[in-house]
Amino acid sequence: MQPKIELRFYGALNDFLPAEKRQRNYHYRLDRETSVKDLIESQGVPHTEIELILVNGAAVGFDHRVADAMRIAVYPVFESIDISPVLRLRESPLREARFVLDCHLGRLARYLRQFGFDTLYQNNYEDAELANISAQQNRILLTRDRALLKRKIISHGYFVRSTRPLTQFHEAMRRFKLYDQIVPFGRCTRCNGNVVAVNKAEIIDQLEPGTVRHYEDFWRCSSCGQVYWEGSHYQRMQQTTDSVIATANGQGTSRD
Repeated sequence: MQPKIELRFYGALNDFLPAEKRQRNYHYRLDRETSVKDLIESQGVPHTEIELILVNGAAVGFDHRVADAMRIAVYPVFESIDISPVLRLRESPLREARFVLDCHLGRLARYLRQFGFDTLYQNNYEDAELANISAQQNRILLTRDRALLKRKIISHGYFVRSTRPLTQFHEAMRRFKLYDQIVPFGRCTRCNGNVVAVNKAEIIDQLEPGTVRHYEDFWRCSSCGQVYWEGSHYQRMQQTTDSVIATANGQGTSRD
């Protein structure tokens, strides 16, 4: 007889399960020897979404081997509960939140850069390249592809639920507790370079006559040289910034 185990997923992990398996214990028969990581991912849940695994009440790691009659409880990242005395599946959060995004999240990449987060994005990244960048550069991989997050070399990643870019931004801020690290207009939205103040005289030859007449304060990307000033585009960005700060302070809700 095939080994039978009991599974239960908690919290946001239920997003990945079919309706009949959500918020309940259910049984599953194994057809091969496997690790708890592979078992969990066979249910559709990427390992990057998981913070704690209990087998028969004891915390285990991803490599733990599954056996008959095990009771397996799987928990997501905890928002407010300190489980350090039990067993975290990652050594610690990354000291600096840096991101790499898949090809479906271009507008989210612009928001992350606008608020000062080091964010790599190209619309032609291959899955293997994304996984390698995440692992080698210690970057958090954000994606809408749950299969990509199942790659073993990825330790820090997140499956973005929403399809609305600004809502996606708030998802990432809440998931990684980053609201207090926001630096508005900190990076170039085009290339991810740092944006620094620049003297008008240094870039006057790059400006239209009307811009020269009406504006005095300018900023420039230290990587690609893109020049910014407080024109109409800046005003729209400022409105978004005000909305994000209000949401971070609990004073409002975000809108795309």
